[in-house]
Amino acid sequence: TDSLFFQLISLFFILTKSVILHVKTINSGKNSGRNGIGKRFSTAAALEDLIVPPVQIAYTQNLIDGKFVDAASGKTFPTYDPRTGDVIANVAEGDAEDIDRAVAAARKAFDEGPWPKMTPYERSRIMLRFADLVEKHSEELAALETWNNGKPHEQAAKSELPMFIRLFHYYAGWADKIHGLTVPADGPHHVQTLHEPIGVAGQIIPWNFPLLMFAWKVGPALACGNTIVLKTAEQTPLTALYVAKLFHEAGLPPGVLNVVSGYGPTAGAALASHMDVDKVAFTGSTDTGKIVLELAAKSNLKPVTLELGGKSPFIICEDADVDKAVELAHFALFFNQGQCCCAGSRTFVHERVYDEFLEKAKARALRRVVGDPFRKGVEQGPQIDTEQFEKVLRYIRSGIESNATLECGGDRLGTKGYFVQPTVFSNVKDDMLIAKDEIFGPVQSILKFKDIDEVIRRANNTRYGLAAGVFTKSVETANTLTRALRAGTVWVNCFDVFDAAIPFGGYKMSGIGREKGIYSLHNYLQVKAVVTPLKNPAWL
Repeated sequence: TDSLFFQLISLFFILTKSVILHVKTINSGKNSGRNGIGKRFSTAAALEDLIVPPVQIAYTQNLIDGKFVDAASGKTFPTYDPRTGDVIANVAEGDAEDIDRAVAAARKAFDEGPWPKMTPYERSRIMLRFADLVEKHSEELAALETWNNGKPHEQAAKSELPMFIRLFHYYAGWADKIHGLTVPADGPHHVQTLHEPIGVAGQIIPWNFPLLMFAWKVGPALACGNTIVLKTAEQTPLTALYVAKLFHEAGLPPGVLNVVSGYGPTAGAALASHMDVDKVAFTGSTDTGKIVLELAAKSNLKPVTLELGGKSPFIICEDADVDKAVELAHFALFFNQGQCCCAGSRTFVHERVYDEFLEKAKARALRRVVGDPFRKGVEQGPQIDTEQFEKVLRYIRSGIESNATLECGGDRLGTKGYFVQPTVFSNVKDDMLIAKDEIFGPVQSILKFKDIDEVIRRANNTRYGLAAGVFTKSVETANTLTRALRAGTVWVNCFDVFDAAIPFGGYKMSGIGREKGIYSLHNYLQVKAVVTPLKNPAWL
């Protein structure tokens, strides 16, 4: 199976070569920038009548103990189409009482149910049957993901659904390969370690990759024999409910996987602070991660895995092929509307190639096709919701006010929905907010550097440490940078390679622990030492 990187790159070039929607570049005549001569451009693309999503909404209730049920309060909340801001469906609004019910079901399933006592091989077979069902329903799931999230349908269908299926194949393969060790001791004792499931896992997933984050969390937890209460992001609850139903069709026992939709301060906080939850995993912003960690500590001191924010440097060295560097840097930042925690959002360019890179990066952003994500050839859909939309525009205004040069973009696109023009800033300085904060949108900040020592210092001068990118022809330069950059992942001459076996997580305030690969299993296992005496052993 090809890695997700090759799927993404293939899709990327398909999109750039597709029939381009009407693109109009207009010069507003407004100057910005430090020297007062930089032109401000905007990119516009034709937004034709929106395509009706080819899927029906089937599941909007919470899934607790194997059954879809209304919220205990009877309340619902709306989930929206980010293309228009219109309501797609009203979803059961879970709160503390619903979390209590879900945790009780998960606890009973762990303490009394068949899942932890089932042979690992049988657990793996259920996971594989589930992957097959997802593949069978992939068209509906891709459409639902695009409708609820706004990401390009081609991205969801050709990259993310195949990766989702691959992840469950991967973790199904691990289920019967988890084992302890026999440990030699200094004396007549037999010592062995057992790797045991941790118990009830609380999991809180984000809105930017709803299906993939479901797989990153649920896959390793189930492979290790745990039970789960999963809270969806309130912006994107629909696909998690759909695939959870498919899991039960595959033979998952009731209570093993419970899904509650609701808001962070109510359902999320109740899950993180619950005294009968044995472990919490959270993906989201650093500020919310701090709250989750505090709630977990103040309740029963449950262990916490956090995958948080980033402000990843993408370093283009003086020996770079500029055309290739422009394309990869564009992909690193604008992929998924810029709503990616590891986005290459600080584009460091060596001074010798800076001017050429800047002109080509601006031209590439102006060619980017923004529109209905269901339409073939569209590279960029809307931001997720009005809150994120307004946040991105505030950061763009901040960049202008800080005297960065607005090369293109800088405004909304169209009059409805949450579309933002692909935006490029040059003459960005390290102390500007657009160079320090996680914008989570289609805003590229281009910074100039002189030498390797300087760029290492500046790249590491951040509270984040999730990922980094290096673009160079020199093995020596690549080796120097990969060891010097304080980040959980460093991509060399590539970006966003998310193979199932590659661990992912951050340094510093980008998180705690790792997801994917063998390292993710450690999050859901306890290690027990068992020691027994040996009487007259033949050997030690």
